[in-house]
Amino acid sequence: EVHLFAAARSAVGYPTVTATGASLGEVVDSLVRSYPAFAQVAPRCSYLVDGLAAHGDLALVHLAAGARVDVLPPFAGG
Repeated sequence: EVHLFAAARSAVGYPTVTATGASLGEVVDSLVRSYPAFAQVAPRCSYLVDGLAAHGDLALVHLAAGARVDVLPPFAGG
């Protein structure tokens, strides 16, 4: 399950979607294929997997079945 916030939610059009993939990279690619506007936002986003920040090459971040992915674009403000 993928939870989207702010600009990511606007690009996809839903607050939560289901995506498949063995890695976070595959999930992001799946979202881009299903929601082309997400391609503009995805490179600037931060990703959490089960509440933990994902760093580095997203293709190397493996997901367990049923993992929760949060997509957080940069936020303005202070």
